[in-house]
Amino acid sequence: MAEAHQAVAFQFTVSPEGVDLRLSHAALKQVYLAGLRSWKKKITRLRNSLVTGMFPASPASWLVMAAAILASQASRLDPSMGLIGKITEKGAGAYLSEPARAGLGALAFATLLWLGLVVTMRGALRALLCYHGWMGEEHGRPSHATKCWLALVKIFAGRRPMLYSYQASLPRLPVPPIRDTVQRYLESMRPLLSDSHFQHTAALGRDFEHSLGPRLQWYLTLKSWWATNYVSDWWEEYVYLRGRGPLMVNSNYYAMDFLYVTPTPLQAARAGNVVHALLLYRRLLNREQIKPGTLPMCSAQYERMFNTTRVPGVEADSLQHRQDSRHIAVFHAGRFFRVGLYHGGQLLGPRELQAQFQRILDDPVPPAPGEETLAALTAGPREPWARARQTYFGSGRNQESLRAVERAAFFLTLDTTEQGLLGPEPGRALDRYAKALLHGQCHDRWFDKSFTLIVFRNGKIGLNAEHSWADAPIMGHLWEYTLATDVFQLGYGVDGHCKGELDPSIPPPQKLQWEIPEECRQVIQGSLRAAQALADDVDFHTFAFKDFGKGLIKKCRTSPDSFIQLALQLAHFRDKGKFCLTYEAAMTRLFREGRTETVRSCSIESCNFVRAMTDSAQSAAQRLALFRVAAAKHQTLYRRAMMGAGIDRHLFCLYVVSKYLGVDSPFLREVLSEPWGLSTSQTPIQQLELFDLKNHPDYISCGGGFGPVDNNGYGVSYIIIGEDLITFHVSCKFSSTETDAHRFGANIRTALLDLRALFNLPLK
Repeated sequence: MAEAHQAVAFQFTVSPEGVDLRLSHAALKQVYLAGLRSWKKKITRLRNSLVTGMFPASPASWLVMAAAILASQASRLDPSMGLIGKITEKGAGAYLSEPARAGLGALAFATLLWLGLVVTMRGALRALLCYHGWMGEEHGRPSHATKCWLALVKIFAGRRPMLYSYQASLPRLPVPPIRDTVQRYLESMRPLLSDSHFQHTAALGRDFEHSLGPRLQWYLTLKSWWATNYVSDWWEEYVYLRGRGPLMVNSNYYAMDFLYVTPTPLQAARAGNVVHALLLYRRLLNREQIKPGTLPMCSAQYERMFNTTRVPGVEADSLQHRQDSRHIAVFHAGRFFRVGLYHGGQLLGPRELQAQFQRILDDPVPPAPGEETLAALTAGPREPWARARQTYFGSGRNQESLRAVERAAFFLTLDTTEQGLLGPEPGRALDRYAKALLHGQCHDRWFDKSFTLIVFRNGKIGLNAEHSWADAPIMGHLWEYTLATDVFQLGYGVDGHCKGELDPSIPPPQKLQWEIPEECRQVIQGSLRAAQALADDVDFHTFAFKDFGKGLIKKCRTSPDSFIQLALQLAHFRDKGKFCLTYEAAMTRLFREGRTETVRSCSIESCNFVRAMTDSAQSAAQRLALFRVAAAKHQTLYRRAMMGAGIDRHLFCLYVVSKYLGVDSPFLREVLSEPWGLSTSQTPIQQLELFDLKNHPDYISCGGGFGPVDNNGYGVSYIIIGEDLITFHVSCKFSSTETDAHRFGANIRTALLDLRALFNLPLK
């Protein structure tokens, strides 16, 4: 076997004359280069840790300060007011000369002074980052206080921050007062409950606020002092890792390719460019060279982007992260392959990767029994997968092959289908494209990996991401870089192939070997049936709204997000004839290790506006006034969430504490049992500088989406692209008699047009 031969570094034979040792110099060279690369990475990490640890100062600032102190000593000046003399007297050995002792004392004083300045600057930056007054101001018109704040942040934030430079300066997420949380919760539920039900809930809330609540709050306050973030670890564990249901549809989400353009129809070529772009991003990540942004935000979620797998457990999963991985796992036509990413100590180029993937596409070897549907274990319920992993994948070939998959940098599927704007009904084609990315055939993605890259037969691509390790904006940042690098930096030849040279000596991909017994195959089929039932029940509608976009919304003097959220409230009321508890995700990365908070977009004000829009007796002026009030309320709720003053994460953590204490709270039990009938999320574009929409208007991403959160509810993801386009991804379940993705999509279109008409603005 060729792959086995390539793995041997030396061979030996035993003869009557003794042992004949034959070294493979090529293999030993690879060993040497691998070690050299590993040490370079260790040195880079150590250097980055030192630079980040002294931020916002720098090694150069210490040199400048030391030189200044030494110069002052040489000029017989004493800026230390006698401290250098005392340090020299007590700290330096008697065996040193007087000038040497004085120099060491000056260096010690300079170092202490420099450390004091570092601590002071970091404390000042942390205090500055606790200011959030800028959120309430009109975009483009900051107050004098905000201008001064921005100037001070620039002064204390350093000149060239690295990705993790701001981590130690970020403030901790505050614990909101119990009274505020209960009051805001009741306010959010008022339009959704009958008078009698609301009075009952209010009584439970008031009782909780004065009885059990303060006791639970004490534990949370204690945790907020001790832990970096009082929410994030429990959120990761209880919301994600302890979930026993399938990750597919329920948790994982997806991202799409360019909407109108496919840079090359060659599957292997597109895979070569995109994989290389992803690895270039990983290199930037390892070197911490990704820009953290103008406004300091937490970057902790980036750490587990690559080389990470969610490992199933019987009661709870765990995240396995490795510092480095030199290969990716590839799936095609039921077979698994291991593809190395380096040769001769160098990262494989796009053309070399294309050749590797083409070898896989051309490989005629059929899958081993059970191999074709093996990945269905990651698509089904977690407990059967955990038990099967313990029983059938703990030794031998299965263990080695599973390690190759789980320790890969990421997972790549060379899909056998074609997707995109194809056929006579492009809209339906987008729906199929979304479902292909969300669940595929239920056995052709490894849903446990941090992300799976999917390259379709016609060159279209997409991404399926596991949710526990990070939130969608983190993957969005990677995806923007990948798409832009693929097209605008790497590019393709006129024949559609990747650019660059090809080294024919690169070892071929290694086919992974599996020995799956009949009992395990039955478990796989059980997981596959469960996953297929879940996938078949997902109704999806993806569409591009082209009538207007952010450009026209700006003329309404309101935030685009508030505009769309109110349109969604109007669309939902027309769709179902009622209001529902609405979830909108907002980030809390202004705080250290912050993840998300909920914006409860269905408010008293939004309901008043929606009722006015459906009441023919209301005038346009009255409706417009109510819109203004509702939009302002939504912006207030969004700001509160980002500032750590939301209610849902606080209530969740109080519930976790109550479970640890073994006490029951009827109020918290009711809060945590309420279904989110409408779950929404905006996909923000974070790197506009990578795309030139003026000269290349077709190179726009379609965003991404997720499955429905509630069996009778909708999931809606949207992305605002440029000035004239908004793309929506709507999901629900066929089994529900209350929902229909295409019907709701039509209601969203109508609602957006009605809001435009409310402002009497012409269409483009």
